[in-house]
Amino acid sequence: MKKIVSSVLLLLGLALAAFAQDLHIITTGDVHGSFFSRSYVGDNPRNSLMSVKAYADSLRAAVGPDNVLLLDAGDCLQGDNASYYFNYVATDAPHIYPRIAAYMGYDVCTVGNHDIEAGHAVYDRVRAELEAKGIPWLAGNAFRDNGEGTYFQEYTVIKKSGKRILVIGFNNANIDGWLSPDLWSGMRHASLVPLVRDRVAALRKQVRPDAVVVVVHSGTGKGDECSLESQGLDIFRQSKGIDVLVCAHDHQPFCESTPDGRSVLVNGGARCSNVGHAVIHFGKFFKKTTVEGEIHRLDRSKVDAEMAAAFRPDFEAVKEFTMQPVGKLEMPLETRDAYIGMNPYIDLLQTVQMAASGARISIAAPLTFNGHVSAGQLVYNDMFTVYPFENKLFVLRMTGREVKSLLEYSYSKWIQNDAGHVLLIKDRPDARTGAVKWSFVNRSYNFDSAAGINYTVDITKPAGSRVSISSFADGTPFDEDASYDVAMTSYRANGGGDLLTEGAGIPHSELQGRVVARYPEIRVLVYSFIKTNGSVGPFQMRDRAVLGSWRFVPEDIAAPLLKKDLELLF
Repeated sequence: MKKIVSSVLLLLGLALAAFAQDLHIITTGDVHGSFFSRSYVGDNPRNSLMSVKAYADSLRAAVGPDNVLLLDAGDCLQGDNASYYFNYVATDAPHIYPRIAAYMGYDVCTVGNHDIEAGHAVYDRVRAELEAKGIPWLAGNAFRDNGEGTYFQEYTVIKKSGKRILVIGFNNANIDGWLSPDLWSGMRHASLVPLVRDRVAALRKQVRPDAVVVVVHSGTGKGDECSLESQGLDIFRQSKGIDVLVCAHDHQPFCESTPDGRSVLVNGGARCSNVGHAVIHFGKFFKKTTVEGEIHRLDRSKVDAEMAAAFRPDFEAVKEFTMQPVGKLEMPLETRDAYIGMNPYIDLLQTVQMAASGARISIAAPLTFNGHVSAGQLVYNDMFTVYPFENKLFVLRMTGREVKSLLEYSYSKWIQNDAGHVLLIKDRPDARTGAVKWSFVNRSYNFDSAAGINYTVDITKPAGSRVSISSFADGTPFDEDASYDVAMTSYRANGGGDLLTEGAGIPHSELQGRVVARYPEIRVLVYSFIKTNGSVGPFQMRDRAVLGSWRFVPEDIAAPLLKKDLELLF
């Protein structure tokens, strides 16, 4: 009898121990096509999902695979040669992202704004292929225009070690303010506050889960309810019933727990440099006790070798495509030079935009913080440095006054009146750009300058009165009351960066009515320009009668300060 009782107690103890198992949650976000562990040029190691797989498997081996949840917070379909190749070139083959997600054992993925920017043909295909592999792709704030629910699945329930985990996913709330309506046709994107709070409360009652995880492709933000694109802390501080909140979008690693240890926010940053790691501790009978979180730095040298071998044919196909010759570049292109005046990099973009569209004025910004393309033979891989995004070229009708106001707004985000500096920088690193000490206060991809006109920017004057436009490039008068065709990216034309709305003062509702022409992706236009000319140098892209000129003044004051600021940044 004693043996029977002892056996029963032992079994009961084992059962209770099982009930007390922890749930580990690994999170990625803003992968941006970082699928492969080696670079296409030079075969150098880099951060990738193959290191995430190695880390996830090590954790699965340590705590048991049924105690690990692997989640992605969006933005996988743009940002790398591989995503571009499978989005638009190898369209007759299964897309690489669903195959990789399934191979790695992702439980749930969430849609990001750059996934929507890839276009319906891409994300509708990826959604179908993910769902066929049993991986839900969530976006509970993308409501169908016809009122029939959401375009993507809103939530799923994952069973792990007998526990029911409710996972709810949401895309960025500001998509409709950035992207052309044809990219998100059939849906509209709602703000995450108070939507997340209300849906969590409703679904907790409906599902009765053991834990709730909310994954939002939204930046962490400041918690001040002032940023539609970064609502993470707003949600975290205003919602109840969320055990783990996963954020993304801003590329900034971040982790914060509530004072009582009952909830945690994790944001693992971008491009597989880190992962978010949260642990939900369960007591007896699946009762949650506390939650912990951390940002775990990945070692790029620790790669899942079997995964690398399995996807080697895909790597070789992408490499072959992106190593095809394009043409010759007679001088190097440095994006850092764009911060201090006219330079070959921006000249190339402006020349291409004006030649393709015939617009009188063109505006462009440096799209990578510190991009470099060497002089010499170019291959298609270089096009991703020149133009990393799939933005199209749009032409808008604007008044001269609106153009000037846009430029005033741009330079207000770019320069300051501090006696010791010209560039608006601060003494702190920036994980998003890789700046190790000094960094820009604002995002450099919104630092628009103009071509087609001659103007100066006076660094001694206050914001709003710095820009002085003397004439068009050909010497004809510039009239603030006249209307002109202005070439720009689709991101800018749809309100991105607020340069048209806050800067030029054009209501967002009017932007679509201002569009007079649409052209293909700017990267494609740059590729065609170089391919057609064969060799590109000053003759093709420094015609001041076309591009005009601009400079910071007074030059004797600006030049040394700009040189010093550039040395601080780099």
